[in-house]
Amino acid sequence: MSLRLSHLIGGDARSASGGGCLEVFEPATGQPWAQCPDGTADDVDAAVAAAKAAFPAWSNLPAAERAAWMNRLADALEARLDDFAAAESRDVGKPLSLARNLDIPRAVTNLRFFAAAATQFASESHAAPGVVHYTLRQPLGVVACISPWNLPLYLFTWKFAPALAAGNTVVGKPSEVTPVTAWMLGELAREIGFPAGVFNIVQGHGARVGQALVDHPGVKAVSFTGSTAVGTRIAESCARSLKKVSLELGGKNPTLVFADAPREKLLDTVQRSAFLNSGQICLCGSRILVERAYYDEFRDALVARARALVVGDPTDPATQVGPVVSKPHFDKVMGCIELARAEGGRVLCGGEAVKPAGRCADGWFVAPTVIEGLGPQCRTNTEEIFGPVVTLQPFDTDEEALALANAAPYGLAASVWTGNLGRAHRLAGAIEAGVVWVNTWMNRDLRTPFGGVKQSGIGREGGQEAMRFFTEAKNVTIDLG
Repeated sequence: MSLRLSHLIGGDARSASGGGCLEVFEPATGQPWAQCPDGTADDVDAAVAAAKAAFPAWSNLPAAERAAWMNRLADALEARLDDFAAAESRDVGKPLSLARNLDIPRAVTNLRFFAAAATQFASESHAAPGVVHYTLRQPLGVVACISPWNLPLYLFTWKFAPALAAGNTVVGKPSEVTPVTAWMLGELAREIGFPAGVFNIVQGHGARVGQALVDHPGVKAVSFTGSTAVGTRIAESCARSLKKVSLELGGKNPTLVFADAPREKLLDTVQRSAFLNSGQICLCGSRILVERAYYDEFRDALVARARALVVGDPTDPATQVGPVVSKPHFDKVMGCIELARAEGGRVLCGGEAVKPAGRCADGWFVAPTVIEGLGPQCRTNTEEIFGPVVTLQPFDTDEEALALANAAPYGLAASVWTGNLGRAHRLAGAIEAGVVWVNTWMNRDLRTPFGGVKQSGIGREGGQEAMRFFTEAKNVTIDLG
């Protein structure tokens, strides 16, 4: 029997007001395994009303008490880590080991980090002769947190944790493609008696529920992670009411590999950055730029490693690459590979669907794919694929490497691999990206700002940046007489 999910509104589990449900599919088998409420604008109205009613009491709680509630939720989540990891793996198709070792622990860490931030977030004051100026950082009210399907609980907590820590109440909207762990977290919040209405979840289609949430006059800010196309529509909607908005959108991230790159971690890390979570991470390095003197050696080594990756059942400990998340996304990724061939690209490995034996024979698996022979203006190198597909491009000079890195319309992240730290410093400043790693990848510290430029979004998340986004600055000046 499939799971039957619900909304969380005002501390209660509720079905969709219209009674409809959406099927949730397991990517590894292609079969439905859960039913998600097909939410409506009426459900959004009810959730916003519950959040608005809960706001005064929550925002007036001492920061230490808000932190205590968030830590209780983190403790409860950690105690059920294996259950959540199994559900995340089944919902997204990622290897169970990845969900167990990365996704769910990071969700716990997000809650604890921002619980601590609640007690450390400070206002500023400026003294002058006879006058004191100080800045209040006040919560906004009801905020919307809309999270994507690729890292469901990881990114959901990344959004609502700072919102709650800053004293706001939340209406969250997980992806209808991967809604299960958000529902489970809502059930966990009910079990521990989390204050009713402070944390609400509305399930359903983004075009209906998400849009109703963005447009709702009771929502004071929107934090969204997802595609650039949807983010653009959200920005347009928020602009009409001058509503605060933070958008973390797509990426077409360059990895720059110079011939003097330190070899110890290079290939392992570049392979991981290309194919982790089946390439379905906005930070994945999908454009690999290699200095020509090292190009052939690097290409052959990367292709050999990609061919050796084990694609299969996410529950198998040997599996390194699971399926992509859905049939429509599988069709998109396969279509992008065909486009690369049509543009003149040479598929060095992969390029086809994989049919594992047993229960996964009908799953949506794509072989890790490496393509060369395409220029920077080809669609394959300018459009986000969001699958286990990377391209290789050679370069001869630092200037050419920089031009190739900046050729895409996105600007989320970049990696630079070189033994010359002066070069690394120059390129880090010149690359059009919000995050640049040198001789590493996805090495994150929650205190640092995160976000992109160009079509990768606006605003920053993480640490003080997140707390500032979810508050309004008010200046107060007192004449001391």
